[in-house]
Amino acid sequence: MAILTKEEAKKIIDKVLAYSKADEMSVNLTGSRTGNIRYARNTVSTSGESYDLSLSVTAVYGKRSGTSTINEFDDKSLEKTVRRAEEIARLAPENPEYVPMLGPQTYLESNTFLQSTADINPEYRAKVAFDSIDPCRKKNLTAAGYLEDTTDFFAMGNSKGLFGYNKSTSVDFSVTVRSADGTGSGYVSRDFNDAAKLNAKASTEIAMQKAMASVSAKALEPGKYTVILEPTAALDLIQNMMRSIDARNADEGRSFLSKKGGGTRLGEKLFDERVTIYSDPTNIDIPKAGFSLDGRPQEKVTWVDKGVVKNMAYSRYWAEKQGVKAVAPPQGFIMAGGTQSLADLIKGTQKGILVTRFWYIRAVDPQTLLYTGLTRDGTFYIENGQIKYPVKNFRFNESPIIMLNNLEAMGVPARVNGSMIPPLKIRDFTFTSLSDAV
Repeated sequence: MAILTKEEAKKIIDKVLAYSKADEMSVNLTGSRTGNIRYARNTVSTSGESYDLSLSVTAVYGKRSGTSTINEFDDKSLEKTVRRAEEIARLAPENPEYVPMLGPQTYLESNTFLQSTADINPEYRAKVAFDSIDPCRKKNLTAAGYLEDTTDFFAMGNSKGLFGYNKSTSVDFSVTVRSADGTGSGYVSRDFNDAAKLNAKASTEIAMQKAMASVSAKALEPGKYTVILEPTAALDLIQNMMRSIDARNADEGRSFLSKKGGGTRLGEKLFDERVTIYSDPTNIDIPKAGFSLDGRPQEKVTWVDKGVVKNMAYSRYWAEKQGVKAVAPPQGFIMAGGTQSLADLIKGTQKGILVTRFWYIRAVDPQTLLYTGLTRDGTFYIENGQIKYPVKNFRFNESPIIMLNNLEAMGVPARVNGSMIPPLKIRDFTFTSLSDAV
């Protein structure tokens, strides 16, 4: 019962709404089937599958709202949940920023569900673990990895006639490989809607190569270096920037998009002209639901066009206050790239450092988006277009704003954590100290 069809979900939502005595009521219905397998030291440690189905009801009187949740679906329990939400709403203080619920909406269709992923079973998970562990064991390497596959749905409806439904699948795989002496480490992660695209053996072999190549790393002096950021590393910083494009924060002077003295930097060129970032729920590589959690349609939005900031995300309240369209924040983003491979970027580098990924990233200054963190799991020195030797990990202090102004080259975008981002070649990337971690 965890995965309901569109018709089954609407029937339950309509039943709940029929119990309502509130001024407005919204209902969210979610269900999932999630499987996983985890291994460490070349041995599977846990594996399982879980199912969940839950319903959330929000009742509104004027500007007072209350929410109640339940995972029982008999008529008596559903009505009890509605009454509880209404009781909470009557007792709640008024929300001065409350915006009335939306009426019926039209949503874009996207192919977020793949049967190949929904069909994943324990045998599939065991094979993924074997395909990752076996080659590591044969090379006297140690693997630690995790696979999670999910099939879920989300449905929403309200007393004004809005209804939305989306069913999706996802498979996420990551593995860290360590050398026998513990001085070498490699890492790879992969995520797809379609499990047919996952090749655990080939992915693990990349991590294996990095683990073997990063043994006995040499220390380089901290400083400013040309770096090649693999997509995983590039995403680590740029996704933080994309989470900071909120218009209210900018208008209130709390953002990198705020101007000193007031106003925002909307329409200004803040990045290299090759930087274009957009979101599109119908993108075939990272398909998303056609609606956001508050019921607004998710549409194709260009956030940065040739270095110029074109849009910011608005809550419905702030958009109404500012008299503009309420643009929903992106569920994932696509950064346009080039045609070069990662190997091509390396070949075109006289001196530089290849970074697999970053770790333990923390904000230093939200208004400049200055972040600090560590490199991890494979950091290498490049000279004359070749990887020469592994280097000890660094602590960095860098802002994606500065980074995207120091852009030298971009490769072909790849999917990472639900977004599409290319490997990036960046000059004058700031490393401040060394780290003994591998």
